[in-house]
Amino acid sequence: MADEIGLLLRELRERAGLSQQRLEERSGISATHISRIETGKSRNVRRDTVNRLLDAMESTPEDRKRMAAVLTEIQGGVPAGPAEEEISRPEIRRPFSRPANSLLSGAAAELATETRRRWQREEEQRMILDPYPLPVRWRSASTGITDLEANIRRLPPGAAAEPLDLSSDRCGIGELYRSIGSGRLVILGRAGSGKSVLAIRLVLDLLRDDSRTGADPVPVIFTVGSWDPTVHSLRAWLTGRLLRDFPYLARAASPASTLAAALVDDGHVLPVLDGFDEMAEGLRGRALDELNRTSLPLVLTSRPDEYANVVRRVGGGAADGAAAGGGAAAPLKWAAAVELTGITPADLLEYMPRATRSAPSDGDPWSLALTGRTEQDERLRRVLSTPLMVFLARTVYGEGQAGDPGELTDASRFPTEDSLRRHLLAAFVPTVYRARAPEGPARNGRRPEWTPERSQRWFGHLARHLVRAGREGQDIAWWQIGGSVRTSTRALAVAAVSALCVAVPVWLADVLIALFVREGKFWSALTQGAALGLGVGITSGALYASMATIGGSVFAPSRTRLRLRGALGTGRSPVRTFAARFGAMLPVGLAVGVGVSFTTTLQRVLYLGWSPTSPEVLRVFATDALLLALILGLAFGTVFGLAAVLEAPLDVSSAATPDSLLNDNRRAVGIQLLFVAPALALSIFFGGGLVTDLLDPVLGPLLWLPQDGVLIGTLGGIGGGLTYALCFTAWGQWLIFTRLLLPLRGQLPWNADAFLRDAYDRGVLRRTGAVYQFRHIHLQRHLSHRLYGDDGDVRRDRVS
Repeated sequence: MADEIGLLLRELRERAGLSQQRLEERSGISATHISRIETGKSRNVRRDTVNRLLDAMESTPEDRKRMAAVLTEIQGGVPAGPAEEEISRPEIRRPFSRPANSLLSGAAAELATETRRRWQREEEQRMILDPYPLPVRWRSASTGITDLEANIRRLPPGAAAEPLDLSSDRCGIGELYRSIGSGRLVILGRAGSGKSVLAIRLVLDLLRDDSRTGADPVPVIFTVGSWDPTVHSLRAWLTGRLLRDFPYLARAASPASTLAAALVDDGHVLPVLDGFDEMAEGLRGRALDELNRTSLPLVLTSRPDEYANVVRRVGGGAADGAAAGGGAAAPLKWAAAVELTGITPADLLEYMPRATRSAPSDGDPWSLALTGRTEQDERLRRVLSTPLMVFLARTVYGEGQAGDPGELTDASRFPTEDSLRRHLLAAFVPTVYRARAPEGPARNGRRPEWTPERSQRWFGHLARHLVRAGREGQDIAWWQIGGSVRTSTRALAVAAVSALCVAVPVWLADVLIALFVREGKFWSALTQGAALGLGVGITSGALYASMATIGGSVFAPSRTRLRLRGALGTGRSPVRTFAARFGAMLPVGLAVGVGVSFTTTLQRVLYLGWSPTSPEVLRVFATDALLLALILGLAFGTVFGLAAVLEAPLDVSSAATPDSLLNDNRRAVGIQLLFVAPALALSIFFGGGLVTDLLDPVLGPLLWLPQDGVLIGTLGGIGGGLTYALCFTAWGQWLIFTRLLLPLRGQLPWNADAFLRDAYDRGVLRRTGAVYQFRHIHLQRHLSHRLYGDDGDVRRDRVS
């Protein structure tokens, strides 16, 4: 009987003119699952799955009745009436549940556990519960920027749509969301109004729901401001963010898909897209258009004006051309929308004395300010109508802090609402860095000296780093901080470090040879090491510059580790994996070989007096370049190809935080170095003999003595391994740029990771998966503008 469902589904799909891939885009059901239904391989077809497919195909009531009859016959004892009603009426309590799958269900359960733990920690860290959660209320948004109520309820043609009651007085945010049949909700609110906090509450409410089943999707918060819909589709971008924040989801769900991709494709993830208004203005229309191409349940947060400007209708409907160009677009289809209301004076009068631990009384500063009748009192109450400003005020004037909140009612100091907001923002960092001793780790009995002035300068650099190419990001990723240094400077640093990685082992080897063999000349050894290091350095710097120019931020942290056992069972093809990495690293080795040959020939010209125009010198250079290029190219390709085959995804316990991801990558690079260095040495030793034997009849006579092979292989393995580890991994670049170069320039402290952890503990930064973010975008912009002028030049009076 499952064949009958498949045949009918295929008939309806072909009549609608849709391919399986197009139906996937519309319904959110993976094309693989659709194919299994149509071929009769899926024996457990759920009604909600059929509903979503029928909705995506815009099936007629008659087609729905036909499908209902087939389902009723399969399920035997189910009466025809209710079955028909369920198929023809798409509004279901949980329309986004998914069929059970042991592998995906287990991964979804792990994701739910880690997500709940993470956001419970964030709830505590942001003091949302101290002393109690601030009331966050909402009302139905304007109907001019939302879809029609019949579409939100997913009603069939001709059905009457009852008015939606979306007020906060009726239910909590979790219950409100569960009552929306489409599973789509837009949360609107002005800056600092608590949209992100409400998103956290929604996630925790859904995950704590007693009626939750393993088939329900896992709500995951994504900071949507970093999404570029012109580069990545929604599903691809969601998959990438899951892999970043939950590295264990890189495990294979099938030979062609990771667990992260499968969870997104099969609807096991409920995207909570926070910060639509933080996207570049020209991308919002494209993003909304992309969201409307899918039928995934989702939640979107935004400021009202930014959202309204995108969905404002032109001539009664969205202009397709404008939408494509980033202008007006249709409202988010099927989505209900609510708008957050401000905190009332009564809420403030109850909350502020308790939050600041000051007993309320007639003479209490907060009571006087919040009950006053002057224009300045009214101005203060309007400023404190958002959770962000309430948080700043309680921090600056909280228990044990210096300052009298009564000064906020001084109209001569704060004549406007904007001046009050700027004052609270400006006082926040100095307050938290005066409030208590730094929590960074002590070194030699001393703690880092993170004064308010230095901290503000460092935060200013981080905030400015987030503005790139006219776009403002929010993610402070440890592997991207070094990108704040100019590409040319980074390339020079890579060249210098890689040169030292090769030259120092050569110099040490020459010293040992001179000590034990009692031969060799100092200047010859010195110039030889310098020539080899210079060749590798120039090649590495040029390679890094080209990669950085083409690929932007080149190196992301690895989500894998080397493991001899179990690595081949990840669903990947070992041959394809090896071939892909071999092909990528072969030209790198070829370039290094040519570069080393050039500089060693130059060393001979300068030190031994060889003539650069001599045919014999040119022949020697060409021969050396060909030999070294082939030897190093084959060695690099083989070793890194084998390393790729042995890579296995991180364990479930490796759900990423910034610290854990940094530590995991530090360990991963160490293990890779232990494998790469000896493997390169052996590959160069044996490869050198093989290449010289093959080319000897053509270019001979060629010599590759065993003792020379051992020396060259050892030095090449050590130098090549160190160059890779320090210059071409995320952790190595963190070490060179963020821990060394930026502190030398005064733009970050020497112990940058401890500084970021401490800033998170103090509440200046928040943590979202594997990255940090500033507490609020307003704070980020304030710190950036405080240190930098509008033209981007550093204000000298701020950094003295």
